[in-house]
Amino acid sequence: MNPSNIEILAYEDTPLGVLCLRRRALLAEPGTVVTEITLNHEYLMGSHTTFSERALATIALEMHEAENLRVLVGGFGLGYTAREVLLANRVSQVEAVEFLPQVIDWFHDGLLPLAKELKCDSRFRVTSGDAYARLTGTPDEQWDIILIDIDHSPDERLDRGNSFFYTKTGLERAKKHLASRGILGVWSYAESSPFAHALRSVFQEVRVEPVTFHNRLVGEDATDWLFFARA
Repeated sequence: MNPSNIEILAYEDTPLGVLCLRRRALLAEPGTVVTEITLNHEYLMGSHTTFSERALATIALEMHEAENLRVLVGGFGLGYTAREVLLANRVSQVEAVEFLPQVIDWFHDGLLPLAKELKCDSRFRVTSGDAYARLTGTPDEQWDIILIDIDHSPDERLDRGNSFFYTKTGLERAKKHLASRGILGVWSYAESSPFAHALRSVFQEVRVEPVTFHNRLVGEDATDWLFFARA
């Protein structure tokens, strides 16, 4: 680590802005090093606080009792949602769709903390693409569980083009990608009543789950929001 306790692993331009992958030694926790991604110099995600990302997977799995589950993860990021899904023996296939090819390169180059573990799991693959475009297009296959962790929230999106997914029409199209009794799960850092209303206009069963955890990086509790719907 350099004297500022931050090691820059990658710094690249993308269609969404400047993307940075870094490792940071926590001064408050000697010996603890975290991996973080920033976008346009703003914190996007990190390996130190992954509770709600993992809960997105565990709750969706609890809602689906079948075996041989096929799971699509929209937004690969650091891989914690995908890894949590793969911990379940009932899962037979996981595909993570990542919009930014730089993130996929980091994965293949072994720069992400879970890269080695995920590469060793034959059930897993990561593909390059726009998960929103895929889910609002014509389905060529169906999934038992679809998990989305891309935007900050349905109302605060990384790209303006993502907004269609969160509408009634967008969700009706996404629903066609779910197998019978399939589960859609969406991560958000904030509650969104308009999105919850759109979900209820398309799906009969909708759950909105606030997930509170202690964020040791800032020394206080935080709450993220998870939205689930059953086809």
